[in-house]
Amino acid sequence: MKERLAVRALEEGFSKLGICAPDAVPEAAGRLRAFLAAGRHGQMGWMAEREGWRGSAAALWPAARSVIMLAEMYTPAGDPLAVLEQRDRAAVSVYAQGKDYHDLVKRRLKRLGGWFAGVAGAEIKVFVDTAPVMEKPLAQAAGLGWQGKHTNLLSRDLGNWFFLGAIFTTADLPKDQAEAEHCGSCTACLDVCPTQAFPAPFQLDARRCISYLTIEHKGPVEEGLRGLMGNRIYGCDDCLAVCPWNKFAVAARDIGYAARVGAPPLAELAVLDDAAFRARFAGSPIKRIGRDRFVRNVLYAIGNSGDAGLRGVAAGLVGDADAAVADAARWAVARLA
Repeated sequence: MKERLAVRALEEGFSKLGICAPDAVPEAAGRLRAFLAAGRHGQMGWMAEREGWRGSAAALWPAARSVIMLAEMYTPAGDPLAVLEQRDRAAVSVYAQGKDYHDLVKRRLKRLGGWFAGVAGAEIKVFVDTAPVMEKPLAQAAGLGWQGKHTNLLSRDLGNWFFLGAIFTTADLPKDQAEAEHCGSCTACLDVCPTQAFPAPFQLDARRCISYLTIEHKGPVEEGLRGLMGNRIYGCDDCLAVCPWNKFAVAARDIGYAARVGAPPLAELAVLDDAAFRARFAGSPIKRIGRDRFVRNVLYAIGNSGDAGLRGVAAGLVGDADAAVADAARWAVARLA
């Protein structure tokens, strides 16, 4: 059954499969507790609200006997860091360049899970990032890879450009051996971080992470961090892009991950109203942060551009109805004066 499942997963478009027990990571709850106690989750209160479920996959669904973890590639075609030199253009994280991965991965998971439930006579539940599931520790326990010093999952045969999906099932399947850590003495991911968001190897302070600041953080960003964000307006790929294990990365298999957003001019994005923003990013994960937070990020990028020609664009938003946007506009105008 496990062999048939692995073959079917590859046919569905996944690149790797591994299986672990729901209670395979007993240390996860303590690590999560320490992370929350240190306040490193920032404004992500939902992490604390469902701490019990997040810290224990066994508690999330007690009937589950196995967790099937799957990897789906979204490897970029080019160098994702090249756009950082184009200061008048927007840098968008690779994962958000195409269609929303939640939809693509969940659709594939449902097909695979439905087939498995039918042939195995088992119950299933599928999860893609939105449920209180600690996918990365479970994926390491299932042998897909290990959490690197940048805290993301990476693999010796996949690199680190992949999404994770989980199928919880009542079927008791053979478990895989957990993967060991293979980072060695390399600190490339830690050294490249613009905001020094890693207090130590294998630790992340989300409050300093550009992905968190541009996506999760509501309201104005701390002024000391704005200048370090460069032209990154949605997410950050620096620590992923420099990982040496990416030399083994394989290409994305779903055309849906092909870049649609590109690197648009900041001046073009700054003037989007709510309707235009929603229309432009329909079907994209970018849409979920809303126009106000998005334009706030664009204005920080404009302030960091060094392009005096963009000062007028920022000046046009100093009276914006959203306080964070207006604040970002004033900051950008002052930076470009």
